[in-house]
Formats: sequence, C-alpha cells, structure tokens
Amino acid sequence: MFLTLRLFLLLSMASATALLAQEEGRQVSMSQAVDHALQQSKLTVAGGTPFHLKAHIAPVGSARAEYSADVEEFWAAPDKWRGTVQSAGFSQTLIANGDKLSEKLTGDYYPFWLHDLVTALFDPLPMAEQLKRMQAQLEIPEDSTKSNSCLTMQSRVGVAPVENHVPYAFCFGGKLGLLQAAVTPAYRAQFADYRAFKDKLVARTVSAEFAPGLTIAAKITELTELAKPDEAMFTIESATPASEQLKTSQVGEDIARVLALNTPAIVWPALREGKTTGVMSLYISTDRSGRVREAWTAGPADPQLSDAARKQLLHWQYKPYMNGGPSQMEAVLTFAFTTHIENPIPVLTDAEARKHATNMVEPVIARGTAGKATTFTLRVSVDTAGKVQSVLNPNQVAPKLYSAGSTALKKWRFRPYVNKGRPDRFYADINFKVR
Repeated sequence: MFLTLRLFLLLSMASATALLAQEEGRQVSMSQAVDHALQQSKLTVAGGTPFHLKAHIAPVGSARAEYSADVEEFWAAPDKWRGTVQSAGFSQTLIANGDKLSEKLTGDYYPFWLHDLVTALFDPLPMAEQLKRMQAQLEIPEDSTKSNSCLTMQSRVGVAPVENHVPYAFCFGGKLGLLQAAVTPAYRAQFADYRAFKDKLVARTVSAEFAPGLTIAAKITELTELAKPDEAMFTIESATPASEQLKTSQVGEDIARVLALNTPAIVWPALREGKTTGVMSLYISTDRSGRVREAWTAGPADPQLSDAARKQLLHWQYKPYMNGGPSQMEAVLTFAFTTHIENPIPVLTDAEARKHATNMVEPVIARGTAGKATTFTLRVSVDTAGKVQSVLNPNQVAPKLYSAGSTALKKWRFRPYVNKGRPDRFYADINFKVR
C-alpha cells in the first residue's frame, strides 16, 4: 500500500486553533473525529475486506502527461499486499509479505505530487496519531450531510529572523463525519464522491491543488473484493534491504541548511502590483542525490514571486540526506523578499472605462436599500481580452449595494486595452447612482 516507506511529520502547532462548523451539532474530540472518519473509509485496516483497486491520476482540465499515472493494488492484509504505481518517469512495485518487503523501481525520483495522491488513496490521514493527541474539539452536525466541520491552525516555520506561519486544515463532512480535506505543507488532499464498498464508504476521487491552475485528481476506476487472492502474487524471492528501499524524510529548515551545497540567493522579479517586501514559504522535495526536483508554495504567496522562486529552487543542490541510506528529502523553506513595482497595472477612471465598454449593465437595486441619488464606486479587474475577472470593493461599499453592482459588472464587456502597443489587463473604477 506504498506507505510504509514514507516518514510523516506534523510540525509543531503552537498557534491558536480555530474550530469552524456550519451548523450546530454534537461536540467530539479530534481523536474521536479522526477515528470515526478512518473507521468508515480507510481500506487498509486490520480485519478489512481484501480488495483489488485501480486508479488513474491526471490533471483536472489539462492534458499535461507529466502529471499522469496509474495505480494498482492487491491487498489481502496489512502485512500482505502488492502495489504498483506507473508514471512517465517513475514506476514502483512493492510487495509486502509478513516481515519481508520487495521493491522494484524505474527512475530515480518518486515525485511529491504522485506520492501525495497515492498516499491519500490508502492512508487518508497519515498524521492521524499526531492529530489524535491534540486537545481540540469539533462540532459535528447531527442532521445534515452537506455541512462541514473544520479544524484550522497555523504552524511557525523558518529560522529566525526570517519566519512565517503556514496553514493547516482538517475538515470532516456532514453528520457522518467523513473526511473531506486535509491540507498541510507536506500533504494535501480533498476527498469526494464517497460510495459504498462492503462496510466502508470510500472516496472515489481524491484531488489536490499544487499550484494555481494545477489540480491533480486520483479517480478510482475499479474497486472489487479480492475473494481468493493468488498467493503467488505475494511471493518474495529476494527481499530488498532496508538501506536500499526508497524513503522520503521530512526535515526542518535548520537541517536542510546544514546539507546545502549550492543554494544561491533567490533573485526576485519586479511586480506590477502587490507587496514589495515580506516573507513566503515553499515546500521542496529532493531526490536521493540531494537535487531539488519539485518546489510548491506552502501558504499564501504572490504568484509571480512564488513562480520565480520555484524555478530557481529547481537548480538547488543539497548533500544526500541519510536515513539508513540515501533518502529523498522534503522541507519547508522560508524566504524574505524585497522587490519593487514596475509598469503598474493601469487604473481607468469611470469615463475612460465607459469609453472602452462594449456592453454595460446598470445594477438593479431594491427599493429602500439606499436613498435616491446615492453614489458608490466599485473596482473591476479586466483581462487582456476585455473580460471581467473580478469585482473589488476597495471603498467598503455596503453589502447590498456591492452585491447589486457586482452582479451588473460581471456582465460588462470591454474592448482590449492597449498599453505600450499591446493588449494589457487593467482595473477600472466604475461609478453608479441609485435611481
């Protein structure tokens, strides 16, 4: 089931937690919520029904073959199973039989995105034991299947004086308390399309957003009972020594720094808008030689700055991390950034914007919402094709006026705005008057 070879670490969570629930219900401890969710949906538990599973992994709304893979598992018991994962650049076949393990690999790196989703299929909460030790309460609704209850928290990362807080979230859905989402810097998964399998409810789709515009989903295409498993498929002729098994180890940034070989300072690009100073955190994954193979944002970050940092991190080199042999290494890295604004995004006045508009819709405002002749201004964000992307409320307009204005502005269309000889995105401050 692929999971015995990865070390999961839940970072210290000293920050205050926030417990969220959409409806009132019964109070349960975090330990009870975790146990209940896993009892209902985790396939690989002692005494569980033997199963045969196939899953296909692919990007959502994209044909990027580098993020596609197939997974197959024959599971008879926690200590007897055979699993295969196959992608374009990596494949792994694991056979477990009693205290023996056989591993066959092609490729030198198990991608983080792939390991994340394979983990989620067979062990939805790999940090369950740490979560169960938390002194936290959740409110599970008693009469709804659509609401959810979430535990959210932050963890401090970085090395003083450059420190940051990264988010964690664990959500359970409806009165059944099924696991809905688990998001940490080291693990991210959302669970959907629960369907019955024997005495379980199993999420048939597991997805994770790794970057803006890149969500990858694992969809179970086959899940059947393994009624009479063929013992031959679990035969291990030669066990793989522990020192040769592929491992992934999560370490703190202080340890990663000690192992640094070639880690040049990040060069930050100029921005068109946004904060010019601050901190951001990224999650890196190295291969067993210490070369950074992936870097993903860990928490809120400016897309332009995080993309620039990610590309540069892929050229970083560390010494191999040793964990009974060379191990893949994962770590949260935190950076302070300083940059400047260059070629700022144009902000058009109401008159300028209306000249560029090809379709204008006035808001419908219910009588009594505001006095006649009341004026208010909303800011609209428009892309290079003249399509409205979002409606902003920088002036803190009253909610009902904002709702009416936003509904109208989303129907507006503009001619492309030409800036320095080419189409450019822009903002526009649009004025409305209550009639």
